[in-house]
Amino acid sequence: MTTQRAARYGKQFTITHGDYSAVICELGATFRKVQYQGKDIVVPFDENMQQSNTCQGFVLVPYPNRIKGGEYDFEGAHYELPIDEHARNTALHGFGYRYYWTLEELTESSVTLSWRVPNINSYPFDLTVTVTYTLTDAGLEIRVNAANNGDVDAPWGFGIHPYIANGGHAYGAAVTADNDRCRLHLKARTHLTVDENLVPTGEEPATGVYDLTDNPLLKGRNFDDGWTDVEREADGSAVATFTRIDGMKVAVTGDETINGWQIFTADVMPDDQHPAGVAIEPMTCNANAFNTGKHLIVIKPGESASTAVRIGVVD
Repeated sequence: MTTQRAARYGKQFTITHGDYSAVICELGATFRKVQYQGKDIVVPFDENMQQSNTCQGFVLVPYPNRIKGGEYDFEGAHYELPIDEHARNTALHGFGYRYYWTLEELTESSVTLSWRVPNINSYPFDLTVTVTYTLTDAGLEIRVNAANNGDVDAPWGFGIHPYIANGGHAYGAAVTADNDRCRLHLKARTHLTVDENLVPTGEEPATGVYDLTDNPLLKGRNFDDGWTDVEREADGSAVATFTRIDGMKVAVTGDETINGWQIFTADVMPDDQHPAGVAIEPMTCNANAFNTGKHLIVIKPGESASTAVRIGVVD
């Protein structure tokens, strides 16, 4: 008798609608695959892949990006998070991706998973986080809600970490040449300056290579950078549009709670960890917000915070 082992990313939930399909994982509520007309629009990965610093498809909760030294103060108390990046001495991208989430509902075109934050010293706040993935004619919609079950305020931030596929099939360092032929349109007025650990030290106008408002080619733009002061559409949304080498345009759209973006071209990653695309990360707050307080969301007891983002092909 043989027993088939479950995937290391847990149960796999496949949803479909029209031209779109997606696979969502039990581990971290991670999105592992998103396709349009059979083409990957998010760089896929194996269901048994070891989690790495590429953070592919991660849901970034209860905070996105880095926290300096893994330490923060909140309402008179001091907290110390585990260090994820030892070379940079930072806590990175929350810790929701480390846990298996609970399936709440699964339909042909949507899946909802939830996770109650464990009572840990570094983040003792009692939140229940719910993520609903829904495929529509416009693409993959991701709605996240964090509800405060406790009796104290809770600090909160959210982001996602998709690598938008560049349309090529290169491996390792050769991916950079394909990324160089892609374009990125992002309307944001401010670029974040950082220290050697990629922790923000200040802000500057998004000029030169950091000006992405005219949809430039990415050649000569090797980024692991943050932007803020987004220019919004009429409906309050913030949009980044990536044009692939095959001409397909993929938009990452966030609602009015999205206040920052991180763009990572992954040139520094080892060959076997270099996704064939560019990470375009919408966030409610930029790096180190638990210390700076900028755009930090504070959820009152009995209240909740919600954000909606979408990944889809556009004309």
